[in-house]
Amino acid sequence: MPLPSPPPPPDTNSASPRVYSAPALEKAIDIVELLAREPNGLTVSEIAARLSRSISELFRVIVVLGRRGWLHKDPGSDRYRVTYKLLETAHRATPAQELTHVAAPLMQTLAATAMQSCHLVVVNGTSGLIILRQESPGPTGFAVRLGTSIALATNCSGHVLLAFMADDARSAILDQTMDPAARDTLDAAFTEIRERGYESIRSARMGGVSDISCPIFGFDGHVVAALTIPFLEVIDETPHISADEALVALERTATQISQALGWYAPSETSA
Repeated sequence: MPLPSPPPPPDTNSASPRVYSAPALEKAIDIVELLAREPNGLTVSEIAARLSRSISELFRVIVVLGRRGWLHKDPGSDRYRVTYKLLETAHRATPAQELTHVAAPLMQTLAATAMQSCHLVVVNGTSGLIILRQESPGPTGFAVRLGTSIALATNCSGHVLLAFMADDARSAILDQTMDPAARDTLDAAFTEIRERGYESIRSARMGGVSDISCPIFGFDGHVVAALTIPFLEVIDETPHISADEALVALERTATQISQALGWYAPSETSA
């Protein structure tokens, strides 16, 4: 009995690249991407409905994602949310790792100079996320928890990120997060922030704290983060610097971090 003929070799001259299918992987990615847009989480049935798939198709994939730490199930509501493992993985694999590596020692020097804490905020979807902080080396201080999510439209760091990002990106975020009636006032504020190069406002949460924030730029000139000091006012005789002096140190540090990421001021590139 003759042996069957071997399959023909792949056609390497074909203009169309081969399309590979990995259904389970594609379902997992669809689930993660969907939940990344749903901060309140979704139940299994809601996930299935949003993805136009049956519950039986997705259930085992969701369970495995939960077991591997990519999703968290709220026992009270049975809603699934993405976990910080996504942030951790992205942090190791994206420019966030370089950003924090460069910024950490400079932020330590800033905290020592200003005797104030400082933190680094990046855009995370339609919110801001604190990815690095340095506490004040002094006897007292105020610091924001690492991993805290902030509302961009109502926060000092968020104002800086929104003011310096591209117009279409800013509009997309504001369209989803605030009332159009309040946009005019905020747009005027963004123009002022760009002109002076920083934002400084009283904290909406803590008395005696004024937030000061400056942009950090990447090599391509786009804003990648906001460096912020929640300036805590000192009322006793403890040695301290003024808010204006802290701003000078903050601006200098933000420039140093930006330059370490490959950014150069327009005046420097045109010289």
